[in-house]
Amino acid sequence: MDHQPKFFENLSGTGKAIGVLTSGGDAQGMNAAVRAVVRMGIYVKAKVYFVYEGYQGMVDGGDNIVEVSWESVSSILQVGGTVIGSARCKSFRTREGRLQAAYNLVQRGITNLCVIGGDGSLTGANLFREEWSGLLEELAQKGKIDEEAVKKYAYLNIVGMVGSIDNDFCGTDMTIGTDSALHRIIEVVDAIMTTAQSHQRTFVLEVMGRHCGYLALVSALACGADWVFIPEYPPEEGWEDSMCVKLSENRARKKRLNIIIVAEGAIDCHNKPITSEKVKDLVVQRLGFDTRVTILGHVQRGGTPSAFDRILASRMGVEAVLALLEGTPDTPACVVSLSGNQAVRLPLMECVQMTQEVQKAMDEGRFVEAVRLRGRSFENNLNTYKLLSHKKPDAELPKTNFNVAVLNVGAPAAGMNAAVRAAVRVGITEGHKMFAVIDGFEGFSRGKIKEISWGDVGGWTGQGGSILGTKRTLPAKYLEKIADQMRTNNINALMVIGGFEAYLGLLELSAAREKYDEFCVPMVMVPATVSNNVPGSDFSIGADTALNTITDTCDRIKQSASGTKRRVFIIETMGGYCGYLANMGALAAGADAAYIFEEQFDIRELQANVEHLTEKMKTSIQRGLVLRNENCNENYTTDFIYQLYSEEGKGVFDCRKNVLGHMQQGGAPSPFDRNFGTKISAKAMQWISKKLKETYRKGKVFANTDDSVCLLGMRRRNLVFQPVAELKNETDFVHRIPMEQWWLKLRPLMKILAKYKTSYDVSDSGQLEHVAMHSPKEAETGAI
Repeated sequence: MDHQPKFFENLSGTGKAIGVLTSGGDAQGMNAAVRAVVRMGIYVKAKVYFVYEGYQGMVDGGDNIVEVSWESVSSILQVGGTVIGSARCKSFRTREGRLQAAYNLVQRGITNLCVIGGDGSLTGANLFREEWSGLLEELAQKGKIDEEAVKKYAYLNIVGMVGSIDNDFCGTDMTIGTDSALHRIIEVVDAIMTTAQSHQRTFVLEVMGRHCGYLALVSALACGADWVFIPEYPPEEGWEDSMCVKLSENRARKKRLNIIIVAEGAIDCHNKPITSEKVKDLVVQRLGFDTRVTILGHVQRGGTPSAFDRILASRMGVEAVLALLEGTPDTPACVVSLSGNQAVRLPLMECVQMTQEVQKAMDEGRFVEAVRLRGRSFENNLNTYKLLSHKKPDAELPKTNFNVAVLNVGAPAAGMNAAVRAAVRVGITEGHKMFAVIDGFEGFSRGKIKEISWGDVGGWTGQGGSILGTKRTLPAKYLEKIADQMRTNNINALMVIGGFEAYLGLLELSAAREKYDEFCVPMVMVPATVSNNVPGSDFSIGADTALNTITDTCDRIKQSASGTKRRVFIIETMGGYCGYLANMGALAAGADAAYIFEEQFDIRELQANVEHLTEKMKTSIQRGLVLRNENCNENYTTDFIYQLYSEEGKGVFDCRKNVLGHMQQGGAPSPFDRNFGTKISAKAMQWISKKLKETYRKGKVFANTDDSVCLLGMRRRNLVFQPVAELKNETDFVHRIPMEQWWLKLRPLMKILAKYKTSYDVSDSGQLEHVAMHSPKEAETGAI
């Protein structure tokens, strides 16, 4: 799409008033959304009001509806729940209640509402919008407002953001709070696994999700649970027997623990509830295993929001204000949501109807339909889980006689092991013999290669680092030895999981095809690096975990600064020349500036940042946070910036610096990285199987075309296979980064939220789309 960028400077909020409220159950990240709405609203010169206690506050009026300033939302980004409160409200369900609410809003001139809540809250908002003109006329008849006000405030604009940990809203890939709830669940599962391992126990974990099994399904995928019960996909008749057989088989394979995950709304095919107690009793009676139940309950709603939720909510909040500014009397109430990696606007009622369709399908026992209506991301999760959790008996597995090798290349990244596990298990299911290469290309050249079985990769999803071992060495100097090993072990396909070195390695191997026939086999790369600098993919495995580490550390540092007052921290992040971690870390931690290589800066900009912080110290927010990518500038080093700030800020603020270093590569993988690694790797393995069939001729595999060496990446809304040869033109090889990076568009967002004047290209946002019913075909082509 070649079009002139559209900047939002042309959109002015002067004379407009925006009310923001949170309603329904709370969710982590709601505060980040509130903060973004307030700051973006003030930035475009609108008045912004908090509506405390949800709709109840709107009905009660008075001190519950208060105009707020920039500082009102300081320090709330890292706080869970909602600081403006949420309440169930009976009176808003009555016309009298809505009449009172309309009166309270008109008194303050509020005709734009941003509602953050679940489908119930959003449906209520839409009804309010439809009744608005009638309510105003009734108020005028009763003499409460004059005719002038009826004309001036003729219509109400509504934009919704979905805050719900269940991820039960159709039309949006992720709702605010879902990722954080998964963090809580996975923290608990990881902790339980160590104790279960010690005692050979079975644990039944009950997670939230009365009507939606998303949390149960994704956490089962992320921890490799033995069994999962969700409302959308009830087990078949006789599930009790098959579950017990599965559990005892796992024990026989020397697995010391079993994890069973139950969604609170789980049902059997007759719509009868399956409770965690029922599952426990079954295991104890039939198998006599030592079994415990853990009900996670409200823990899942609590705690600090994850980096993903903060960035999601900040993007949605800004998008919501833009949608309100562009609203007209004819615009339907819309929801801002995320599709793949893109912010979109969808008609609120279409989403609500589709969400209700799912429930209806489940009530009527049309479960296949229910899964399809949940959307392609849910469907893919379910299919991947089914593929990886149950090993078919050897007799039922196909035999292809193909050997496929998997290796890790580059620096370790959290989630690599989940990717290896998925590759091995999908490969075995497809009938291949799977081989693991130890220590990257270097280990390959030395013959460090062994067959790997289904059971060997059990429990790998939650492990950080790289169990296979990884090295940065490129294959060019070992070509002959690697070719020997490929021939000796009869390797018919290669799967490489790694960062920029893996990409370079595949380019070298494909260039060597002229000389060595052994490399004429299908090869695929799955991007895994904390730097997120691989061309052809918006995300790489490991980047989300690193981002969470940076965000957690920044939270702690900010907390220490709030005690001492007037302190500025300068924090150096990893990433090579790629500014992804610094930029997104700054957005998630609420930093004042982020210095990155992709956006050149000079001494004048450093000076402006110091002045900006000096001004900030005069307000009630007396602390600053500045992130710097390790290679953003060879002369403006972290020490230089620290010394410059210290000198220029004398008498106003003092400085501290912190280099985060290798802690960004370590730690247990985040739920996103486990899930992304598992799904992308399973898809890559299915591609290998397809290519092997296509290139098998006269008793051997021979693949020498460009499209037989691919990188599988996430591009906007889809997973796509791209020949590495074609990606060359998109790569800056000197600085090891893609020439175009999507996240640079989010840079102005960080600046606006830190009170800088900037221009923000909104060409990508804005158009109201319709909720697409996807065809079963589409589920195969890509979304994750």
